[in-house]
Amino acid sequence: MSLHLEIVTPEKKVFSSDVANVYLPGADGELGVLELHAALVTAIKPGELRYEKDGKVENLAVGTGFAEVTPNRVNVLTDMALGEEQIDESKVEEAMKRAEEQLKGLAHDHDAEEVAHLQAMIAKSVAQLNLKRRHRG
Repeated sequence: MSLHLEIVTPEKKVFSSDVANVYLPGADGELGVLELHAALVTAIKPGELRYEKDGKVENLAVGTGFAEVTPNRVNVLTDMALGEEQIDESKVEEAMKRAEEQLKGLAHDHDAEEVAHLQAMIAKSVAQLNLKRRHRG
């Protein structure tokens, strides 16, 4: 037996292969998954997803979504999954600043949907920047 990880975004299948372990940014904190883990479904929040394949640890910045865990499989459905090499730090910082400025402007309007959208954009930007900066060589 082995642990199969599949990561899917609305655009494409990002990853599909057998891995030794998976660490997810769960809604209630980091969740570590090894082979034969109890079955569960959990929300994931923007952060860093790590997995080990062939003795090498790989990292992805992920957005919001869900993970389905079975004893031999982890399926991740997320709105973003980017490797360090795919992240343009200056563009992410720019987008985050724009979202923060828009959020400040909305403080008096109380448009809950727009506020939630901007907060999600900021959280995803932070996840990308944290990954890029932590693993900078």
